[in-house]
Amino acid sequence: MLDKAKNRGELYPYLGNKNVRWGSFDLDDLAEMRFEKNEHDRYGLRSGDLIVCEGGEPGRCAIWKDHIPGMKIQKALHRIRPLQGLNNYYLHYWFTEAYRTGILALYFTGTTIQHLTGRAISQLEIPLPPLAIQKHIASVLSSLDAKIDLNHQMNTTLETMAQALFKSWFVDFDPVIDNALAAGNPIPEPFHARAEARKALGDQRRPLPAAIQQQFPDRFVLTEEMGWVPEGWEISTVGEQVEIMGGGTPSTKNPIFWDDGVHAFCTPKDMSRLDSIVVTRTERYLTDAGVQKITSGQLPAGVVLMSSRAPIGYLAISNIPVSVNQGIIAMLPNDSYGAMYLLSWAYFNMWQITDRANGSTFMEISKKNFRPIPFLVPNLGVLNAFNQQAKAVYSKVLSVSENIEEVTKLRDTLLPKLLSGELRVPDAEAQLAEVM
Repeated sequence: MLDKAKNRGELYPYLGNKNVRWGSFDLDDLAEMRFEKNEHDRYGLRSGDLIVCEGGEPGRCAIWKDHIPGMKIQKALHRIRPLQGLNNYYLHYWFTEAYRTGILALYFTGTTIQHLTGRAISQLEIPLPPLAIQKHIASVLSSLDAKIDLNHQMNTTLETMAQALFKSWFVDFDPVIDNALAAGNPIPEPFHARAEARKALGDQRRPLPAAIQQQFPDRFVLTEEMGWVPEGWEISTVGEQVEIMGGGTPSTKNPIFWDDGVHAFCTPKDMSRLDSIVVTRTERYLTDAGVQKITSGQLPAGVVLMSSRAPIGYLAISNIPVSVNQGIIAMLPNDSYGAMYLLSWAYFNMWQITDRANGSTFMEISKKNFRPIPFLVPNLGVLNAFNQQAKAVYSKVLSVSENIEEVTKLRDTLLPKLLSGELRVPDAEAQLAEVM
């Protein structure tokens, strides 16, 4: 990393190892560093540059597309610009396959912490078909990646819709405020700003269907546990309303628990890699004997998962039966609280969850500390209305996620065959047409 004390240039955002993912960039948490004019060429980026991680997951890479002007990179990243006869998109896919197959690992240095140095990259032996073929191969694979990215964006939009509905009904209490305003009932001080915002919308405010609006009360009451809440809604705890389960890890040294396992085993690491709220597969799988070693066994599809440590707060819904390790708390949906309700509740109450965490090595929330968290209990009519709408949203999310899985499998199948020459580009394009 550059020496801040010696560098007196202008501030620029820069990419670190943590900002590079396989095939994309995480630009939500960028650092800034001062770079002088004579360093712009050395650390600057251009559209089409291939950015490769030296450490972390050595070889992890993505193509920079000028997402943010003036972006720089830190020394822990390699910047590769194509010379004549090389297509960087083709090279990106070669890195992806070389990492997966272990070819890239042959060039790593270090034992405890491995690195892919610039010198090692210069020694890589890469099969290079004619440039036109490289471009065609990259085009086929890029089309599949574009389809995957579009589906991820669709799921993000759908998930945001469900969270916005939950927030409106169960955090901001918009329908209760609307009813209170219509009835001329007093609005508690904490909701004054929200009430004014609702009034300011005027005709733009979209009322709920009358049958749903009538399910909400028209006044608030003050409670000791949660402050002002809608009248008639009870206060309980999450442990009283929802079945809470934990997990464990069978001995990784005993092959009887793991070899040829077919039962999904989810950890916070699996959840950290998700691009949506849906778990469709996991890194490791248990045998029947492995499942039996976990007290909670195998949980049904549709269970809501929350990482309880390292870190706290990853949230997902499993689309498959799954066993979980000790770093996950599972919430089982029931007739009153569907999966999207529970996931949204955890999301908007994460501050309460983290407040109850403790630990010396790392922060963790135990099931014992999780179960007593206050939990607002709306009336059944409101819950049914939300669950019906949320279920429709989740059904779409699930459909899109399944398509992502299908397209991802096709890409991962075509990738090695195209790079090796086993499959001709026209044949790959024919398969591509079936999923586009």
